Amino acid sequence: MKPKIYIDGQEGTTGLQIYDRLGNREDIELLLIDPDRRKDPQERKKFLNAADLVFLCLPDAAAKEAVSLIENETTRVIDCSTAHRTAPGWAYGFPELRTQREKIAAAKRVANPGCYATGFLSLVRPLVEEGALSPAARLTCHALSGYTGAGKKAIAQYTGPDRDPELDSPRHYAVSLSHKHLPEMTAVAGLERPPLFTPMICDFPQGMVVSVPLWAEQLEGAQSIDSLRSLYASYYQGSPIVSLRPADAPSCGFIGSNNLAGTDILQIFVNGNTEQFMLSARLDNLGKGASGSAVQNMNLMLGFEETKGLSL
Repeated sequence: MKPKIYIDGQEGTTGLQIYDRLGNREDIELLLIDPDRRKDPQERKKFLNAADLVFLCLPDAAAKEAVSLIENETTRVIDCSTAHRTAPGWAYGFPELRTQREKIAAAKRVANPGCYATGFLSLVRPLVEEGALSPAARLTCHALSGYTGAGKKAIAQYTGPDRDPELDSPRHYAVSLSHKHLPEMTAVAGLERPPLFTPMICDFPQGMVVSVPLWAEQLEGAQSIDSLRSLYASYYQGSPIVSLRPADAPSCGFIGSNNLAGTDILQIFVNGNTEQFMLSARLDNLGKGASGSAVQNMNLMLGFEETKGLSL
């Protein structure tokens, strides 16, 4: 029997992207709620409890409400909101991090990572795990993202007919240094304190680069560009989704932010010199940073091939 899948919040950006990846699959059954009743709690409750697996593509409060509406022991959940990313009893949905793939496959509740957190963790978690970076390290993280990551309101601002000329240039935001992804970035990386995080939203739809600059003395042992490259190559060996960019890959000294738009992969870059390193992760904020990751987690939870339905 085909597993029944329900997307609660299908009309949102993440929900639509998940539907695009699942719409033509013949190994699942998608449950579709009447659009006029998508906000009716009783109708939602019926679909939530009828599904074998539910994607929650909702604001935090609505995601918590949705979980409370599930009354059976069989419905499994992938929450794409921020609500449960550091919550007890929820597996963190980044399969490439050590031990996470097995936890996700066995979990009833999985929290899908944030897009910025995905880039940051892909760089920092391996360093902490391998003993190359102290959990007490004071880190800085810079990031550029396409505007789709900011939600419907931002998309309307960037694509509307009366668009503000101010949107033509990249813009810093979260200038209070309290971005909502910081708790998971800190906890899942194994850090004792959050990084100083400075994100920017840019005038392109999809794609992002997350970078962590380091002084050589911040790292344990005699680290070099070559040793860091070896660390990442070993950590992600065999992954069809996360990969280390070749040292001789043509870039002319630039790392484009939207080169992976429309894909579900993540690329890691190691640059710098003998005293300073620049670690960077490039991904699509709606791909590996959101919907692609959610479908990857669904595949693991239901026993499908991990990359089925993804764009690699």
